[in-house]
Amino acid sequence: MSDLLREPAASSGKVHDITIESARGPKSSGWSYVGFGLYRLKAGETVSEPTGDLEVILVMVEGKARIAAAGEDFGEQGERMNVFEQLPPHCVYVPNGSDWSATATTDCTIGVCTAPGKGGHKARVLPTPDKVTRGKGANTRYIYPIAMEESDVADSLLVTEVFTPAGNWSSYPPHRHDEDNFPDMTYLEETYYHRLNPDQGYGHQRVFTEDGALDETISVSSHDVVLVPKGHHPCGAPYGYEMYYLNVMAGPLRKWRFQNHPDHDWIAQRDQ
Repeated sequence: MSDLLREPAASSGKVHDITIESARGPKSSGWSYVGFGLYRLKAGETVSEPTGDLEVILVMVEGKARIAAAGEDFGEQGERMNVFEQLPPHCVYVPNGSDWSATATTDCTIGVCTAPGKGGHKARVLPTPDKVTRGKGANTRYIYPIAMEESDVADSLLVTEVFTPAGNWSSYPPHRHDEDNFPDMTYLEETYYHRLNPDQGYGHQRVFTEDGALDETISVSSHDVVLVPKGHHPCGAPYGYEMYYLNVMAGPLRKWRFQNHPDHDWIAQRDQ
């Protein structure tokens, strides 16, 4: 199995716990910024965590839960009962040096997105993002920018959701953001939490560098996570299966600057 693929550890409870330390490995040495956890809870179950030196964005992937953080009760969060309803996500920001808890009021799935915190933002419910269409033709996908650069809602985290129709490509043309060279490019580690509809489906993601030092094509199933420490990272959704993924990015600078693969940049230029 690829060093970049993380399969769920269980079918319920905390099914992912990707930390800076656990993400380090042969293909991802030096991983220093992004963490990702995932809870799949039954109605009535409660979980809680301290944030330590990390900031957190809780994403209600599906289902509903009562969220409390940093001494505040934010009430019941969540609207869509299945992620592929494509309703806007409900999300809560939690700063470093605090804690959070969630009590499932229905069966639910909660993404826990983490990165180094700097104490620059207070705990709060994030604004509901508007859906954005990106790409053309078989490169069309639909985006919910939960916490991207244009919104000052976090210290380090960049978080977004992407819905890719069946048969389409996403994170395409292939692009990378693995050099700390602002304004031309920013160094951002990234995780992809994948879902497929129908659930028995699969998708493909390739992670590769231009020099060939890293080149892996990974088949992903629902609830798998792919680590992207460097290189290009396009996704494909086979005919018959639509793909969702939740992206978490972070690096030394909270800006998203990338470069397309030089062989494939013509696609982006044509579609402008």
